[in-house]
Amino acid sequence: MIKKILAGLMLILVVFAAAAAMQPDEFIVTRTASMAAPASSVFPYVNDFRKWEAWSPWAKMDPNAKNTFSGPEAGEGAYFKWEGNKDVGVGNMTITESRPNEHIRIRLVFEKPFPGVSDTLFSFKEQDGQTAVTWTMTGKNNFIGKAVSLVMNCDKMVGPQFEKGLASMKALAETPAA
Repeated sequence: MIKKILAGLMLILVVFAAAAAMQPDEFIVTRTASMAAPASSVFPYVNDFRKWEAWSPWAKMDPNAKNTFSGPEAGEGAYFKWEGNKDVGVGNMTITESRPNEHIRIRLVFEKPFPGVSDTLFSFKEQDGQTAVTWTMTGKNNFIGKAVSLVMNCDKMVGPQFEKGLASMKALAETPAA
């Protein structure tokens, strides 16, 4: 009887491992929002990490997070580190490329609750008095990431947060300056 239970457990583990191994090697989460503002009004909210607190959904999850900024105030080389509660964890971001009113690339490093590195791209496209802001995060799935993806969908977890952040950014960008 014990041998049958152990054999059954081994079979479940083998099937789970095989299913995990077949998951994609990379993940991507992307969302776009159109804003009634020029790219020059929207771009600074992303290019300066100190302005993220006004629109980032994660800043709202832990208003008491410890934030550290270094490097240039904005643009390439700007660095932001946070240490927060279980909802936001610990990590850092570095702007690796900043092309005014076109795009911003960010290297995103998670330390806790799970270590990982992702690339983030914000692109800004003006058309007909609107700016389409696209927020994309990509990364590699190691075996653990693939296993987790069997029970947790990254797009369904992170995508709604991107939507909230873009909606907050839209509200800021569309509000006339006082």
